[in-house]
Amino acid sequence: MRKIMQVRKIYEKYIAMTVGSIKLYTFSMRVKDLVKISYVAVRGRDEEEGAVQRVLNKKRISSIKQYILDGNMFVNTFVINWNDEKYMPEISDFEIEIPLVDSVAQLIDGQHRLEGLKEALKADDSISEKRIMVSMVIGLKTKDAAKIFININSEQKPVPKSLIFDLYGVTDDDKNFAIIRSDDIAKELNENVDSPYYNLIKYPGSPRGKGKIDLSTVVTTLKKYVDLDGKFVDNNIKDLDFQSQIIVNYFTALKYYWDEEDLWGNSSQNIFFKASGFVAALEFFFEYVFPKCVEKKSFKLDYLISLFDFSDISLITNSDIKGTDGKTARKMIMDNLKEGLKTEAPEENEYEY
Repeated sequence: MRKIMQVRKIYEKYIAMTVGSIKLYTFSMRVKDLVKISYVAVRGRDEEEGAVQRVLNKKRISSIKQYILDGNMFVNTFVINWNDEKYMPEISDFEIEIPLVDSVAQLIDGQHRLEGLKEALKADDSISEKRIMVSMVIGLKTKDAAKIFININSEQKPVPKSLIFDLYGVTDDDKNFAIIRSDDIAKELNENVDSPYYNLIKYPGSPRGKGKIDLSTVVTTLKKYVDLDGKFVDNNIKDLDFQSQIIVNYFTALKYYWDEEDLWGNSSQNIFFKASGFVAALEFFFEYVFPKCVEKKSFKLDYLISLFDFSDISLITNSDIKGTDGKTARKMIMDNLKEGLKTEAPEENEYEY
């Protein structure tokens, strides 16, 4: 006789509330139980309903891990979307019964916190018994899950405006999409501590001397590439996080070489702290570097660095373009970058005659 597998369950007191048409159940549970039942569906990568989470930031996870190991725990709730129809929670007037089954609930909010907890668990197993607050919804579709995600993150911190396009989808009617997306990438360049332009984008109203590249320059240059008929979308790179990371990686690769000559930190000589240098660098990237990355299917920093070799080339500086007009300066900068870009000619026996 075949033995029926018993599913272990936990029982928790809950508080129920309705937000609009969405019913939420809030309760506490142990860290190890949330780790067991939850999983992450990432927008732009996973096709299933409810996928709204973003790509992980490893640096953020590391800082959360240390925060937990220092004896701290979270007050704000984790939000999950239960979407497994085989094993369903049972809700009575006072208690909620939760089946402890692997990966039955999407994590809508708290992805980085949970990954930080998982990393902390590797160093201190006792964390698995600590209790955290969880808010659960049942069977939400992507649009409603996105509403919750944006609602939560709008309260905690400003959400990139173009994130809404990623969550709900983009149509040709979104006339301001390119400007909004470019503005969000500029914000990432300015606020990401790993960005070569960290705190260097000059916003309207900024004090004199604050920033190197005007926000208008960044937005005007980027918008034709991020638009619905631009290079990114044409190559199925539609997600804000991916687009931002690609731009950050590219300028980090250039910084790698300009740092070798102590030029990146030299404000008076760094060509990329000038509008002409920023514009030329992006035009060069999308014309010459982007196709190589698409062919290789890689925009990783190491690969971008490997595409260049400036060992026998003098890096262009602001002194070299002094007195030239903008068009001439951009051409000189692009020519310098082109000199450093490796060319990979086929071997003679690879040609067909």
